[in-house]
Amino acid sequence: MESEEFKVMREKALKQLFSGESLTGKDGVFGPLIKQFLETALSAEMSAHLSEAERSKGNKRNGKGQKTLKTLAGDISIDTPQDRLSTFTPSIVKKRETILAENLAPKIIGLYGLGMSFRDISEHIAEMYGVDVSHATLSEITERVIPQVQEWQCRPLEAVYPIVWLDAMHYKVREGGKTVSRAVYNVLAISAEGKKDLIGMYVSESEGARFWLQVLTDLKARGLQDILIACIDNLNGFAEAIQTMYPQVEIQSCIIHQIRNSLKYVASKDKKGFMQDLKTVYQAVSKHQAELNLNALEEKWGTRYALIIASWRKHWEKLTTYFAYDQAIRTLIYTTNTVEGFHRQVRKVTKTKGAFPNDMAILKLIYLATRNISKTWKKSLNNWAIMAQQLHIHFGDRMPLTL
Repeated sequence: MESEEFKVMREKALKQLFSGESLTGKDGVFGPLIKQFLETALSAEMSAHLSEAERSKGNKRNGKGQKTLKTLAGDISIDTPQDRLSTFTPSIVKKRETILAENLAPKIIGLYGLGMSFRDISEHIAEMYGVDVSHATLSEITERVIPQVQEWQCRPLEAVYPIVWLDAMHYKVREGGKTVSRAVYNVLAISAEGKKDLIGMYVSESEGARFWLQVLTDLKARGLQDILIACIDNLNGFAEAIQTMYPQVEIQSCIIHQIRNSLKYVASKDKKGFMQDLKTVYQAVSKHQAELNLNALEEKWGTRYALIIASWRKHWEKLTTYFAYDQAIRTLIYTTNTVEGFHRQVRKVTKTKGAFPNDMAILKLIYLATRNISKTWKKSLNNWAIMAQQLHIHFGDRMPLTL
């Protein structure tokens, strides 16, 4: 049987609905409905708690307390039943809970993950739902993501990732009254099914091959037994660090990084001509042709730019790995553009933050951003079936076919 009070609220709700009025906010009917629902549910929970065994201990109802909850329908004050022995632990509205998480918390975390500041989130929630949420409360809600981040960082990995990109982003963090730099080490991979996955995210004070070795050690401990091709920038000692953990890996240093580093030392008047000749090297149809074109580049420019030519020769084997594959795989691996593209998407979210309060604040936001970005990673790469077969021919049983 419906109570008279409930009938009145139901009729009011229908009237507001058909008239186009808001059901939430100060005068909306959802507030009283939620209040009645919660108080009825809490009373039922108390009745279930006060079992015969509990009553035999002398426990019984002991009046009511009051609690104000923040919900989509605004601030709602509810009566909370109490028991004499204080052993009652409600589940629908937990002790010390001041926000109905099922309503507001996911929305707040979602807005935070889009890069909105606490101030913007607070204003948005107030405008949309008529609820005032303090910065302290917003901080408490976003802190709930931390266990998810930590669990995600430790999750088991697949045994083989055919292609892996390793690169770092850099941020500022407030520490001890000053602003310091942090490097966020990201490991983006293609699975045997051809799907992208961010398999690692780590923070350090600076970027270096030594810390990358720690990253790779962690990846191996989490189950990653083999990497076929690792795409990296030209950080000194980086390739050696990878090969320490994965001796059979093929290293591809980023061509674009090498070009940028080379052009730093070319005079402005020579850059156009030098680049035209350099393109014949890295855009050659084969490694053999690339070597011939590098010789020609040295004949023409070697006297003026000997150090640049020497750098290409020093890193030649790592720079030319991609020539062993057809165009689809070459395009995928000859630069770190794939992970840099991911970084550009992340920066759209993090660029408004300035300096972060701590390292976890960085990880928290990048994790939420990645969760949104990865929604587009559910499908395999175009032409992956063909690329996977080519990788299987090249690497044998090290490349599992899941077609």
